[in-house]
Amino acid sequence: MAHIPTDRAGRLRQFLPMILSYAASSGSLVTANAAQLVTFAILARFFGADQFGVYVAFTAITSIAVHLCGLGANECLVRRVAQDHAIYPKMLGHNLILIAISSAVLITAGMIILPRWIELSPNPAVNLATILLMLVTNIVLVRLILLAEQIFIAHSRFADANKSVVGFAFARTGAAALACLGFGVSTVTQWAVWQFAAHVLVLLVYAWWLRKFGPPRYRIVRDEIRLGILFATPFIFRAVRQNVDLLMLGIVATPEVIGSYGVVRRITDSSYMTVDALNRLVYPGLARASTKGIHNVVDRSKKILIAGLGIGAVSAIAIFVLAPFLPILFGREYVSLESFSRILCWVVILVSMWAVATEALGAAGQHAFRAAILNTGNVLGAILIAFATWLAPPQGTFFSIYVIEGGIVIAAWIVLLRLARRSRRASEAGGNNQS
Repeated sequence: MAHIPTDRAGRLRQFLPMILSYAASSGSLVTANAAQLVTFAILARFFGADQFGVYVAFTAITSIAVHLCGLGANECLVRRVAQDHAIYPKMLGHNLILIAISSAVLITAGMIILPRWIELSPNPAVNLATILLMLVTNIVLVRLILLAEQIFIAHSRFADANKSVVGFAFARTGAAALACLGFGVSTVTQWAVWQFAAHVLVLLVYAWWLRKFGPPRYRIVRDEIRLGILFATPFIFRAVRQNVDLLMLGIVATPEVIGSYGVVRRITDSSYMTVDALNRLVYPGLARASTKGIHNVVDRSKKILIAGLGIGAVSAIAIFVLAPFLPILFGREYVSLESFSRILCWVVILVSMWAVATEALGAAGQHAFRAAILNTGNVLGAILIAFATWLAPPQGTFFSIYVIEGGIVIAAWIVLLRLARRSRRASEAGGNNQS
C-alpha cells in the first residue's frame, strides 16, 4: 500500500508543468482583460459621453476588421510551425504579405465609407487624418502586434506569449494614463496620435524581441489561403450573434434589463478566457498529433474535454457564488443583475465543451468543417436570438443562448468523431496495403 502515494505523487509531478503553464496562460489573459477595462475607464472619464460613444462605435468596426486583416493566416503559422519549426520564415512571410494586402483593402474601404457617417472632428481634413490614423493603428498595427503571441505559441514559448499579451495591454493602459492624466487629452483626435505612437513603440520592441527566430521569407502559401479565410469567418459571424441580443433588448426591454444583461454578458464573455487559456496551450500539441491523421487527436481531445469541463464548471460556480455581490459593485438599481448572472453563468460549460472539439478540428487543418459548424451556429443563432428576444424578453434570450451553444456542442463532437473514424479506417487500410 505504501507505493500508492508515491504513484500519485509521480502523476502529480507529471501534470504539474501543464498546471503551471495553464495558470500562467489564464493569468495573463485575465490581467490583460483587466488592463483593457482600466484603459476604457480612463478614456470614458476624460472623453465624455459623446466622444467616448463615437470612439466605441469606431473600435467596434475595427474589431471586426482586424479579424479580416491577414485573412486568418495567423492560424496556419501556429499549426504549421508547431509541426515543423524550419517552415517558420516562409509562414511569417506568408502572414506579412496577406496582412499588407488585406489591410490596404480594408483601410481604403474605411476611408471611403466611414467619413460619411462618423465625425471624429468638425474639421474635414482633421477628421480624415484621424480616421486614417485610427484605421492604421486598430487594424494593421494591432494585427502585427498580436502576431507576436502566435509566433511564441508556435514555438511553444508560452511564457513569452503571456508576456507579449500582458505587455501590450499594459502599454495601452500606460499610454491612456499618460495622455489623459498627464497631458489632459480629452478628444478622440488627440488620443489617435497617442495611440498610434504607443502601438508603433510596442511593435518595434516586439520585432526586436522576435529577431532570434530569423527573418521572413516572402512567399505565398496558396493552399493555406482558403483555410485561413475559413478560420477567420467564424469570428465575424460570432461578433454578429453576440450583438443581436443587445440590439433587440434595446427595442423591447426596459433600461434596467438592458443594463443588467449588458453587465452579465461582459462578465460571462470574460469567463471564456479561462477556456481560451487552455486552448492556447494544447493547440500546438494537437497540431503535431494530427500530422498522421485526425484520429490521433481524439483520445487527447477527450482528456482535454475533462479539463475543459472542470475549468468551465469552476468559472460558472464562481459567477454563481459572487452574483449577490455584483449589485454592490455596479449599483443597487441593477435589480436583475443577480438573477441574470445565475441564469447565464452555466453557458461557459457548454462553450468549453464545443471549444475542445473545434480546436481539434482546426489543429488538424479541418477548417471547412470547423467553419461550417461555427458559422451555421452563429447565423442561425443570431436569427433565433432575435426572434426569441422579441417574443419573450429576456427569458427567450436566455433560452435561445443555451439552445445555440448546446447545438454547437452536439454538432462539433459528431463531426470530430466521424472524421476520426474515417481517418482511422483509412490509416488501417493503408497499413494493410503496405503489409
